[in-house]
Amino acid sequence: MKTDEVVGYIERKYIVDQLNKNQRIDGRKFFEFRPITIVPNVIKKAEGSALVKIGDTTVIAGVKLQLGAPFPDTPDDGVFILNVELSPIASPSFESGPPSPAGIEIARVADRAIRESEAIDTKALCVISGEQVWIVFVDVYILDDHGNLIDAVTLASMAALANTKIPKHQIIEENGTKKVELLEETYYLPLNGFVASTTFAKIGKKIVVDPVIDEERIEDARFTIAVTENGMICSMQKGESGTFTFDEISAMLDRAVEIVPNIITQLKNHSHVEELQPLM
Repeated sequence: MKTDEVVGYIERKYIVDQLNKNQRIDGRKFFEFRPITIVPNVIKKAEGSALVKIGDTTVIAGVKLQLGAPFPDTPDDGVFILNVELSPIASPSFESGPPSPAGIEIARVADRAIRESEAIDTKALCVISGEQVWIVFVDVYILDDHGNLIDAVTLASMAALANTKIPKHQIIEENGTKKVELLEETYYLPLNGFVASTTFAKIGKKIVVDPVIDEERIEDARFTIAVTENGMICSMQKGESGTFTFDEISAMLDRAVEIVPNIITQLKNHSHVEELQPLM
């Protein structure tokens, strides 16, 4: 057996043995999140931004806005695009270059949570029907990977969106053509509500929430559940090759609904969302 295989076997055996004693390697309970830190408005040149820490896992999200054409099948809806960058400074396993499969998966799961929750009021982002809408770009950079990047990316994206400002505008007609003139005054990005996700890891026969990096390395299966502030489950995503029983999935759904309200409370405490103001 190779040295790295021996180390992996010993590491897995130690973590599994601890779990079988109802203990985690960092001392947390099975369904206890690490401390969450949210720092909004950390990038002054972005329309919205936030730095989020879950334990030592650290990510930063920035929002940029651009006027552009809507999708043909949704002419009166703004566009939301989320991208995740796995920086080599965050982990020895990350490499420079094109987006990795891991980064694409994280972005898709976080994107689905925000999109399916309808957290962003996309109708309010329409400027000229069928012609001009606001396109909301969220770029998330991983600064330090200590596990559970999916929940950290979703939380940082929502925190940045909740502090995003959009320029007010007016429509000018010239020779029968409508043009958009942006004004200096701004208003907050219109949101319908908040969403957060909880990710569970199955290791052997035990399931824990908010896995740290050492737990992720040996997890048999992963399950992410996104829940809105109204308690609605809006998306789910399974990862890795292991399986969950029906009872395990049911229990994770119940746990997610219990855990998310506290996360969303912290999110709201660091947001500056005002009541929806009409586009001008």
